[in-house]
Amino acid sequence: MDGGGDAQVNGGGAATAATVGVQIHHGQSRRLPDFLQSVNLKYVKLGYHYLISNLLTLCLVPVMAMILIEASQMNPADIRHLWLHLQYNLVSVIICSAVLVFGSTVYIMTRPRPVYLVDYSCYRAPDHLKAPHERFMKHSRLTGDFDESSLEFQRKILERSGLGEETYVPDAMHYIPPRPSMAAARDEAEQVMYGALDNLFANTSVKPKDIGVLVVNCSLFNPTPSLSAMIVNKYKLRGNIRSFNLGGMGCSAGVIAVDLAKDMLQIHRNTYAVVVSTENITQNWYFGNKKSMLIPNCLFRVGGAAVLLSNKSADSRRAKYKLVHVVRTHKGADDKAFRCVYQEQDDIGKTGVSLSKELMAIAGGALKTNITTLGPLVLPISEQLLFFATLVVKKLFNRKVKPYIPDFKLAFDHFCIHAGGRAVIDELEKNLQLLPLHVEASRMTLHRFGNTSSSSIWYELAYIEAKGRMRKGHRVWQIAFGSGFKCNSAVWQALQNVKPSHKGPWEDSIDKYPVKLLL
Repeated sequence: MDGGGDAQVNGGGAATAATVGVQIHHGQSRRLPDFLQSVNLKYVKLGYHYLISNLLTLCLVPVMAMILIEASQMNPADIRHLWLHLQYNLVSVIICSAVLVFGSTVYIMTRPRPVYLVDYSCYRAPDHLKAPHERFMKHSRLTGDFDESSLEFQRKILERSGLGEETYVPDAMHYIPPRPSMAAARDEAEQVMYGALDNLFANTSVKPKDIGVLVVNCSLFNPTPSLSAMIVNKYKLRGNIRSFNLGGMGCSAGVIAVDLAKDMLQIHRNTYAVVVSTENITQNWYFGNKKSMLIPNCLFRVGGAAVLLSNKSADSRRAKYKLVHVVRTHKGADDKAFRCVYQEQDDIGKTGVSLSKELMAIAGGALKTNITTLGPLVLPISEQLLFFATLVVKKLFNRKVKPYIPDFKLAFDHFCIHAGGRAVIDELEKNLQLLPLHVEASRMTLHRFGNTSSSSIWYELAYIEAKGRMRKGHRVWQIAFGSGFKCNSAVWQALQNVKPSHKGPWEDSIDKYPVKLLL
């Protein structure tokens, strides 16, 4: 348990304090303290960050002060002389003014329109769909499809997965034997999508007829008519709606859907876009004994989210966030990356999704590429200079210099790491040098809801809001991985002190979290 770790830390602290006390008692009090131990170096680094980041301001302040001093010393005669000088150079003044007006007009007309996140809603399934570990294993055994080796494998995966006892599986999986029919899959999709959308429309008071763009993403269930058509039919959306249905794009497709909606909002003025991110489990449960294809059964659970985006300037006053950046990375040109998450049939014809043993290494490479692009957009100049200096020293002097890992904690206040599994969260926490608080939302989302695929980053954002941690001006990094192989990032900035929306996924359970997890 984590509590055991805390006990070790506390015990170590007590032992250290006792040792220090003995040293002081034996005449060591006359020595100066070790400043490397007593001064918290992170504050030195933070000060350096503030200095470099505000260097331009610090340089401009004296210049502006000198201009103001000179202006204050001007008398009426000096002002009249300046006016006469401008009159004699009227052509130059007109040309400069015209260029200034033209340039300003071009900038205003061509600059990207801001995209606001008005609100979002995460689906929470009814309690009767919960799948505690014991029930999950009992049902797996009673289906008769798994041998003893596979059952033991699933039990170990569940124990180490980070999933709690209150995650949800679809209704069809609660029957013995399971009933993974097309009708059951449609029913699951309708419950999730309509449940999230009903709550979203109720919370925002937006009429479905006002929606101009609809983007739906679901990897493994793509019926005809499409999921987006099902939503159009259900809510009677207008006939000229721009609707899109993204399939097969994995757990990172939620960010891709946001990016597509953003591009559409750059073209179509004064409108709303709705993004629906979900996954369908009913027809994609694996009933074979291949180990690499059994893992998704243990991790993936029911969930989905609906997001309302707007390019209306009036919505800036009520919106929760503004979209700052979207960075997408695709490693599909590499064969290993392409096949590391792969839907296929096993030797006896049972269909499932196979996860490669090289998945974590491939995800790490995709992340490296993604943050190489994202870093210059979000990192303060201090971090970029340190990274560049380390690179120059390594290249020019051919020295074995430890690569400098930029401190993304200086760029972001909150992190929403896709809750794909415990190992994913552990690796990002380690490699990005994050604190336990930064990955708390991801771990608790995995514990409470499991891997809900592309919608997990929204459950995590809802957790941060429910904890009351989101303040105006805070920046959030949503990062997701998916088949292909892809790593995608979205950066949002809070426009207010964000409060949780009505009927949020954590509404009746946030006080129970964070929970202590088994190591």
